[in-house]
Amino acid sequence: MKVLYDHQIFYTQKYGGISRYFFELMREFRSFKEVEVLFPTIFSNNYYLSNSEAIHNITYNLNNKHLINAITKYNSLNTNIKLRLGNYDVFHPTYYNPKFLKYLRKKPFVLTVHDMTHEKYKHLFSADDKTSEKKRYLVEKARKIIAVSENTKRDLVDLFGIEESKVDVVYHGNSIIQENILESFTQQLPAKYLLFVGGRWGYKNFENFIKAITPILADNQELSIVCTGGGDFIRQETELFSKLKIQNRVFQYSVNDSGLGYIYRNAICFVFPSLYEGFGIPILEAFSNQCPVVCSDTSSLPEVAGEAACYFDPNDLDSIFESVQQVLSDHALQHELISKGLKRVELFSWEKTAAKTKLVYESIL
Repeated sequence: MKVLYDHQIFYTQKYGGISRYFFELMREFRSFKEVEVLFPTIFSNNYYLSNSEAIHNITYNLNNKHLINAITKYNSLNTNIKLRLGNYDVFHPTYYNPKFLKYLRKKPFVLTVHDMTHEKYKHLFSADDKTSEKKRYLVEKARKIIAVSENTKRDLVDLFGIEESKVDVVYHGNSIIQENILESFTQQLPAKYLLFVGGRWGYKNFENFIKAITPILADNQELSIVCTGGGDFIRQETELFSKLKIQNRVFQYSVNDSGLGYIYRNAICFVFPSLYEGFGIPILEAFSNQCPVVCSDTSSLPEVAGEAACYFDPNDLDSIFESVQQVLSDHALQHELISKGLKRVELFSWEKTAAKTKLVYESIL
């Protein structure tokens, strides 16, 4: 079975959960005798591709916008040629641009829906953002839909009105495993810290998290907040820190996978206050690196974390405060969450993701 993937997400994301997902999927399929991966992306600025020998393409660390756009057009042309030739069995686009449809030559395609954020939080996106429209159009055209959680499947069915039988749930895996992390870290970390991972805007609920745990910082002068990913703090964030008098207690680090694993392993706990997630890969990353998880009781997060996390209502500052404080002050609970997390993470792997995805492909042939 020949499966064709395109370049879309590897142009829009240098880092990120979706490009991580497709990278890991293709890498796993390299060891499947029954699956041949076709990936006509010649140039990419994506971190995962540039650090892998398993995906054979030429990568450049580009910062010139015009050059990136020119290379993207080349990748698009190369993909369209593969689509027109038709020498594949299944096409799996990596995002929601529907332009590929005119080149499919009656071949089936599978679409992965990662979340329904654009539909549930429309007010956070520009009026010019057509992601939801494109997604809905492709959902209708696809032979099968992969949802990354049961919660995402329910949202997809409820909001787009498609048949449940058209949607298969395939969970993500985890890439930040203990065996691959650094034993030392070149940057100076605080001695004691709570960890926040990923984007900090809108539904990620970072502001509520900061406001909720400020009293904890006031009571524990040795405690800090470490943030990874999401870029440097913006002016509104630094102004909030100053207003709350915690400007010297919140730090941001941009790190690779190995560094991120080290930061997980040395945190007191990982706090995930998001209002909505399609899956929640950072939960698995924390579990794998023996970091207790304190997270929202919304969307897919309880589905992923199970009984291995301490939960709170992300809209209630008191609830966030109480759950974080409980884990901070109870060492027995920390060890219990670590133990349960290590068992829970065994249920998820990229190998399982690839095996179940293969079954989805086979179901439409």
